[in-house]
Amino acid sequence: MSDIIQLLPDSVANQIAAGEVIQRPASVVKELVENSLDAGATEITIHLKDAGKTLVQITDNGCGMSPVDARMSFERHATSKISSANDLFCIRTMGFRGEALASIAAIADVELCTKKLEDEIGTFIHVIGSEIKTQQPAAHNNGTNFSVKNLFFNVPARRKFLKAGNTELKHAINEIQRIAIPNPEIKFSFYHNNTVLYDLPKTNYRKRIADVFGKGINQSLIPINEETSIVKIHGFVGQPKYARKTIGEQFFFANGRFMRHTYFHKAVMQAYEKLLPPKSFPSYFLFFEVNPADIDINVHPTKTEIKFENDREIWQIIHAAVCESLGKHNVVPSIDFDQNGNIDIPLPPKSFENIRFPKIQLNPEYNPFETEKSSTPGNFKKSQHEKKNQELWEDLYSGVHSKIKPDEIIEEENSEELLFQSARQFYGRKTLQLKQKYILTPVKSGIMIIDQKRAHERILFEKITEVLQSDSVASQQQLFPQKLDMNTADAELLKSILPDLYSLGFDIREFGRNTFIINGTPGMLDVSSPEIIIEKLLEEYKNSPFDAKKKAREQIAISLSKASALNYGTELKQEEIDHLIDQLFACNIPNFSPEWKKVLNIITIEDIEKIFN
Repeated sequence: MSDIIQLLPDSVANQIAAGEVIQRPASVVKELVENSLDAGATEITIHLKDAGKTLVQITDNGCGMSPVDARMSFERHATSKISSANDLFCIRTMGFRGEALASIAAIADVELCTKKLEDEIGTFIHVIGSEIKTQQPAAHNNGTNFSVKNLFFNVPARRKFLKAGNTELKHAINEIQRIAIPNPEIKFSFYHNNTVLYDLPKTNYRKRIADVFGKGINQSLIPINEETSIVKIHGFVGQPKYARKTIGEQFFFANGRFMRHTYFHKAVMQAYEKLLPPKSFPSYFLFFEVNPADIDINVHPTKTEIKFENDREIWQIIHAAVCESLGKHNVVPSIDFDQNGNIDIPLPPKSFENIRFPKIQLNPEYNPFETEKSSTPGNFKKSQHEKKNQELWEDLYSGVHSKIKPDEIIEEENSEELLFQSARQFYGRKTLQLKQKYILTPVKSGIMIIDQKRAHERILFEKITEVLQSDSVASQQQLFPQKLDMNTADAELLKSILPDLYSLGFDIREFGRNTFIINGTPGMLDVSSPEIIIEKLLEEYKNSPFDAKKKAREQIAISLSKASALNYGTELKQEEIDHLIDQLFACNIPNFSPEWKKVLNIITIEDIEKIFN
């Protein structure tokens, strides 16, 4: 029997490695820009075409490479960053494995032009599918220029699974943000299809964050600065009132490298406990400076997950630092022990003649060994049994539409009277709102429970879908047009869906870079804050699973219906509840929300009877 185990050719091995390192055009951007940082570049320019599918070009003014180094850089595991295994435990550079260029060259058409400062002439290398096509001297400025064309041209299955252009561009923008924020001393220029998306000059951390995410974020940033023997933390957290409904502006950096860390994220979120609405996320930009020997950055192929030796201690430091900063900036109530000036303490009057000491009334008939004592005509306090009975009924009817509130119950009223008045509020009603979230109504087979938000989403979705199919809708013009400042990623996403928003009745115009003016909104929607609706729409759209162009209009309808629907916690009047139910059952599919989640459920009489058996 012949041997069956064989070594893979380098081209195949490189393609397999590319599957781990290069997942999309954004991966190429990340690897090449990190190489530019390690080369000591102070200016980096990124050009993309077709979201990087056609071209990714990175130009820098770094140290450049010699002809031999340029050729060796495309070999597997060739690197200038480490020379022994011990170097893996004190890494200070961004790249170190020597897999990136070999992996990129295996699945793309790559051109490299580079020159060292001390050399008179540079080097040009052309590689296609791991095969060196050309290497020759060439005139070039100091630094390096990489052009990566036709990504995955020889792996059609991988290219097929690339997402739509907007999605791939969003990933590339995310990578630029993760690199640009911790490196404010470096100038970045980012172009897509020859349009400037970012032009980031050299600056400080706060200004760099504002340049990346828009000037509006600057007013929400609260500085943090904490130095310990384990870690030094600096950066910013956002004020609670600027928190968003989705994750997007949460960044951790360890020694200048972006990282994800669920454990540390919880430390930040617990510091905001009871300060944020449900399912809201504050912005934070936290920079860790830690001994490289105390972390392991080689636990994930993309190097975005880092293991800390002292993670529990750092968790406490993060939590304390965020709490302290929120307290110092009056975001949470705090006692100021360092306040200047005197505390005003009221002085007693000059004469003490009018001061009366309180009198203590004693009941000589009180017996502490009696478990219950009947109320006397002169004493209207309730017995323990009556108090428990009252609390039971108050709990039973808490959260429903009752005109009786605990603070309105007079002390003399007994529990039977309370029961009668509470029950009377629901006599003859057909519907009931529970916890400002569900609507209860009796049906022939039992009780129907309706999720009010999902019901409203279904109603709006069918209205919006009808409008999109007709391509005609009335636009309600704003008396005072609203200005909308956005970050680059959101601005590009909004531009891509503007035609569909026009057909829905939105009148939105570009007004300078990353700025828009909202002149009108759909007449079918009750829009009091159009800028909030647009922000919610984009957040819903970004987190949608659809990428295909044919699904874009449907997803816009879903996102807009979710963004415009009434929120949980909204109290509805009786006529509003009735109108919502009527509209829901006029829908084609009343049972499910636009995302196919249950809108209603029925508890049968049989199920109710089982409870009492």
